[in-house]
Amino acid sequence: MFRKLRNRFLIVNLVIITFIMLLAFASIYTITYQNVRKGIDMELHRVTDFYHNPDGNKGVPRPGGSPLPQQSYDTAGPPPERSVSFLLQADDQWNLVAANSRFDMDTDFYTLALQKAVSSKSDNGQFHLEGNTWAYLVQKNGTGNSVVYLDITAQMDILTNLIYTFSVVGFIMLIVIFFTSRFFANRSIAPVKEAFNKQKQFIADASHELKTPLAVINTNADVLLANSDDTIHNQVKWLHHIKSETERMKTLTNDLLYLTEMEDSRAGLLFANFNISEAVEGVILTMEAVVYEKDISLTYGIEPDLSLRGSCEQIKQVVMILLDNAIKYTKPKGSIALTLQKRHSDILLTVTNTGEGIPSDHLGRIFDRFYRANQSRSRKSGGYGLGLAIAKSIVEQHKGKIYAKSVLNETTSFYVQLS
Repeated sequence: MFRKLRNRFLIVNLVIITFIMLLAFASIYTITYQNVRKGIDMELHRVTDFYHNPDGNKGVPRPGGSPLPQQSYDTAGPPPERSVSFLLQADDQWNLVAANSRFDMDTDFYTLALQKAVSSKSDNGQFHLEGNTWAYLVQKNGTGNSVVYLDITAQMDILTNLIYTFSVVGFIMLIVIFFTSRFFANRSIAPVKEAFNKQKQFIADASHELKTPLAVINTNADVLLANSDDTIHNQVKWLHHIKSETERMKTLTNDLLYLTEMEDSRAGLLFANFNISEAVEGVILTMEAVVYEKDISLTYGIEPDLSLRGSCEQIKQVVMILLDNAIKYTKPKGSIALTLQKRHSDILLTVTNTGEGIPSDHLGRIFDRFYRANQSRSRKSGGYGLGLAIAKSIVEQHKGKIYAKSVLNETTSFYVQLS
């Protein structure tokens, strides 16, 4: 699905870019073509003016062998230095009478050039002759017709090279744009794909977590229905099982709703300044009995009178989640250490516990919903793998960071950085 989405994006992108490139190239070529044509026309008229007012030139041989007569005109200065041009004089029947040129060209060439101009039936135009491109201009005079020719091969080569250059550059650019677009398309789709996969995984995990308590409730209900004549007192064990699983499902649905509400109301939270030192210390006091019951030592160091802008109750919940997580994964006779201190402009909360630790390949995923590094122990402890996801969501709402470090079979530390 995502590959098709990416391919559609690439096709649309390439079509749009190709159209824009063609439009730009066409505009550039049209402007260049008009400028070249204007330059050719201007030079052709300058050459025409010269040949009608030159110093004169030597005659060239007639087709029969005798020389064409020499033309004699008033002086008008030299022709354009870089132009290759000549003038042919013809009678009313378009027979070659005389030629005027600065270059040595044979009579056959002049005859062919005159035939090209006559056959086009136009007073001006272009034709190809012996590998060159020529522009011509026909003018009538008292003795017949005069035709001025100008070699425009260089100018036409400019237009041809421009087309080739546009084609090559355009093709290379399309290849570059294709791979660049593909790279950014993959990067753009990656978050969507990740979110989609997480959503699928979330639905599967939530269904799996709900499946077990529902099965227990259904089984105990069947037992009660099978002994419908018995008293409630004798069936209380099954009712307690149903009640216990119902509470577990209630906790799960409440956590899921809490996560959803937090994501949907990030902009609507009301933050206020509060004493985070007192808030953390208050959470520790409520957890001391649980720590003592599990025979775990708890040490803490809290820097006094640290102030934070945010939600006091949500920060307390983060501390509660991290302490509860540490208690679950700390063996009897183990230890938990909590510190809260000012570090530069931030406040750093650290919760460290001894235990099995977390493998490095799991550290990047422990904050995902329903993810548990140790599935069996998590189920025994009654967790759903939502606590750390909730803690992460709260910390991100407070523009903070939460991360973990672990040494296998030694310690696991959770860090919360708030500013």
